[in-house]
Amino acid sequence: MTQVHSVADPTATPLGRGIQFIGIGKHGSKPLPPQLLEECRQVLLSGDADPLQKGAFLGALLAKGPTAEEMILESVFGKGAFSHASYFINKVCPDLPGSLFPIATKLLRGHTLRPSEAHQLGAFLFSDEPCETFKGMAASILRVRHETNDEYKGLYDAAMDTITPGFRQLSCVERPLVQLAEPFDGVEHSYLITPLLAHFFEQRGYGALSVVGRTPGPKFTLNAHDLYLYLGCPMLQSNHEISSPPEPFGWVLDQKALSPALNRWVDRRRMILKRPFLSTLEKVLNPCSARILVTSVFHITYQMKMAELALMAGFDAAIVLKRGLEGSLSPSTGRASGILCAVRTTRGHLFYQHFDVSLPAFADFRTDSDEIVTSLEVGDNARLVRAFLNEGETDNEAFDNRVRFAHALLERGMEWIEGQLGGTGAQWS
Repeated sequence: MTQVHSVADPTATPLGRGIQFIGIGKHGSKPLPPQLLEECRQVLLSGDADPLQKGAFLGALLAKGPTAEEMILESVFGKGAFSHASYFINKVCPDLPGSLFPIATKLLRGHTLRPSEAHQLGAFLFSDEPCETFKGMAASILRVRHETNDEYKGLYDAAMDTITPGFRQLSCVERPLVQLAEPFDGVEHSYLITPLLAHFFEQRGYGALSVVGRTPGPKFTLNAHDLYLYLGCPMLQSNHEISSPPEPFGWVLDQKALSPALNRWVDRRRMILKRPFLSTLEKVLNPCSARILVTSVFHITYQMKMAELALMAGFDAAIVLKRGLEGSLSPSTGRASGILCAVRTTRGHLFYQHFDVSLPAFADFRTDSDEIVTSLEVGDNARLVRAFLNEGETDNEAFDNRVRFAHALLERGMEWIEGQLGGTGAQWS
């Protein structure tokens, strides 16, 4: 098995700090400061760089396009190296399997991949084959220039190929499933309400399935995986267990049980620092044949993308929250927030509707600002969840208001979805 290299603090290395400047996105990346640029050059010359960070750094640099000053890094690999993809790959990734060479050069030249090529790339990324440098490079290139839907389709199929045998069988579900998924890195200054949203769907007659996993960073304080474990919720080990989701919070699917290959990428993601394609893809994986995806995005431009990917993954409908607190499923009451609801028509087309906090029906939930939790603890979060479940309120007014706002948003969204699909989930054909 390929060993994932690590350093004590990935953000403290020159390449790690460099990734944070140039790995943001094609239009948001910043040039490397002169001193950091020289430190990165020295590390690359030394040959001591972590392979994953080296690949992620170089992939981001070439995807965004090096500045005139940054071109000094080309001398590490040879004159003209940045302009000759084949030479560069041979120089930087000598252990890359030959079958990946055409895809590697295509990525470096700025071209997008066909679904079959993305599938082949994904199979390599999730495998134990050598060349960690290219794994970091490929993930970084896709991240900086943004993945296409064709690439997501191939990468999705490759990810689904890695799931364990117990999740390859059709689920024995007796009622339609709603899958909840928010960013796995979680939150640092706000409470999660995800279990109470799962309970909302249970009460509405659906089965609730929350998809969780270890945090890949950059946040490490609290995520849904931590909260569900603290609440003592059962974790699925196979689809055979899903015939009757348990009350009050439904089933929880841990990425570690679903796919060891995806779980190994958590450590890689901590090394390359920026969120790669998996941060989006892991939320839409649909091994249990759920009918509706409830997920979130922080960047509004990704709201429609998430809906499109949900339908690609076999969901009949999706609810995508925008600008939840820290990207979570906890809606903001102090900023512009809302949901995008989408359904797939009988002809496979996307039909959608927005419901924003500006609607008069949501006026009572609006606040001047959102609560900032200064010392976030999983025990405190779990106490609030249990109190609201049992009493319908807690000693935290902001928490109660947020849960009620989320319920109101989801109720409006589900009414629209059920209307489009012809009744409640039990009546869908």
